[in-house]
Parts: sequence; structure tokens; C-alpha cells
Amino acid sequence: MKRARGSGGGRRMLTRRRMIALGSAVLTGLAIAPVTTLVNAATESGAGGAQVSERDLDALSKASVLYIATVRKDGNQSTAAPVWFTLAPDHSVLIQTAPTTWKAKRVRRGSPMIVWIGKLQGPAFVGKAEITENPAVSHQIVEDFPKRYLMARLGLHTPTQAMFDQGKILAIVITPVRDLRDGFKSQSGTPAPGLEHKQ
Repeated sequence: MKRARGSGGGRRMLTRRRMIALGSAVLTGLAIAPVTTLVNAATESGAGGAQVSERDLDALSKASVLYIATVRKDGNQSTAAPVWFTLAPDHSVLIQTAPTTWKAKRVRRGSPMIVWIGKLQGPAFVGKAEITENPAVSHQIVEDFPKRYLMARLGLHTPTQAMFDQGKILAIVITPVRDLRDGFKSQSGTPAPGLEHKQ
């Protein structure tokens, strides 16, 4: 029986976004394979690619979740949302999303990505975002997420190769471009930082 909308005592639906945020708060210590190993492997391999600062590499090695915002058509920030992630050998950030999400739609039209590492008050950077069909990227997400996230290993919101192949989810590569100042806040509806620093 469906619960009536607007009922005062009704429970809120446990959406994927809330589950990721809850998992970040409760299960951080239960991540099976921290991203530290991925950062170390990329550093040792000498892979070129994304220009990630030491500040951000350190934060990424400890974080279990990112908060990301895109840029709306009016140039303002969207609402930041928590996402799971992993790192490519070149230090690019890999995430996945459904093709119907606002972030997917905005990335298609060229929106950069604003990223807070670990928490909404964490170190932040702005990067280029690109939807990719590169099978190596989707394969890494499929392989890494169950290792990094207990909930994924238990089968909750676990990405599969079939989901990528059928277009049910998309892979997004975020290439860090520049750090944002310490304390930069997520403020939906305010002007978004650009990829280039303005004096």
C-alpha cells in the first residue's frame, strides 16, 4: 500500500543519493579497498595525464565519496551530490551515472565539474568532464566499486558491464584542471568557478 504524499509521519524514500551519503557516513571504515592503492599505483607508474595537486592526491587517497556539482545554463552551480568514484592510472576521476541525470545532460553540453573531496567542506577542484564509451574505463569502474564499497559488494547499486553495454549507466571521466581555494563552499544557484582562473 502506497504511503500518501505529504503525510506528516511518512518516511522519506531511500534514494540512491541518500544511500551513497549514508554509506559515506556509516561505512567509510568498511571500504574494502581504499583508493590509496590506486593513487600509489598511478604515482609509481609515472603515468601522465591529469594535473592533480599533492593536496588533492592526499585527500583522494583517504576519501570514500566525492560531492560533485555541474554548471547550469545560467552559469550557476547545481546542487552538489555525493557519488562513488575510483581513480584511473593517470589520476583522472572515474564515476558513473544514469543517462537521464542532470549531470549527464550538462556534461554532454560541455559543463565542467566542481568536485569536493570527502565532504562538502573538503578540498575542491574544478575539472573537465567527459562521457566516455572507452571499455577500459567502464571495466575499471565495474572492477573497483565492489572492492571499494561494501554496499556495492553486497549488490546495492552495483554497476555491471551489461548495464554499461545496454546504456543504462554511463561512465564519466573527470580530469582535474585547477584547485579551488581552501574553504570553497558548495552554494547552489551561485556563479560557478571556471576552468581558467580569473584575476
